[in-house]
Amino acid sequence: MKISQRLQQINQMIVNDYQHIWDCCCDHGLLGAALLERKAAQQIHFVDVVPNLMQQLEHKLQRFYPQTAKQHNQHDWQVHCTDVGQLDLADKHARQLVIIAGVGGDLTIALMQQIIARHPQHQLEFILCPVHHIYKVRMAMKQLGLGLISEQLVQENRRFYEILHLSTMSEQPISAVGSVMWGTNPELEANYLASILKHYQRIADGLNNASSSATEKAFIKRVIADYQSLIPYCKTA
Repeated sequence: MKISQRLQQINQMIVNDYQHIWDCCCDHGLLGAALLERKAAQQIHFVDVVPNLMQQLEHKLQRFYPQTAKQHNQHDWQVHCTDVGQLDLADKHARQLVIIAGVGGDLTIALMQQIIARHPQHQLEFILCPVHHIYKVRMAMKQLGLGLISEQLVQENRRFYEILHLSTMSEQPISAVGSVMWGTNPELEANYLASILKHYQRIADGLNNASSSATEKAFIKRVIADYQSLIPYCKTA
């Protein structure tokens, strides 16, 4: 089964042994199916709120990955048609990874706030890959008390994505503009930095021409300054 470069990168970042992996906002379930194929966890959970998609996905899973009888009626996979924010995770002692990819930054933040609020005693890992507002997502995850495990930058169809692997147990701080993802691919990083600075400069120009608040202007100015501080580290040869 062919999956996108972005999903391939997420798949490659999952190297630990988990009892449960929750592929949230899974759409057609391509990532979860890849994880199921290589038995990345004892149980793969497919989670989305769209009934038709989940019914189609369940039929495909039943066809290609028929359930096997296991102790305590546990299965290799399970489909959940529910709001990700209202998800009830497995027992707090189980090792679990929650993946939220392919949705906007504001929704990612809202879902993460709900998941953590509903499971205050759980020790959890997360992989996040929002399509927008990564700076806001990083700041929000830091405020939620999460720490960094790893992070990657990937380009797909001329769009850039940051992939964050976070944990409630990690003490490594989350940087607003990234830390360990820089310094491995100078050309990719330089192109990404130029793109994101251009994006925020357009926002800044728009705020200057509108009756925006001083708080909004100060925030965008801070974002630009933070990304500009990376320029010396993203020079191509």
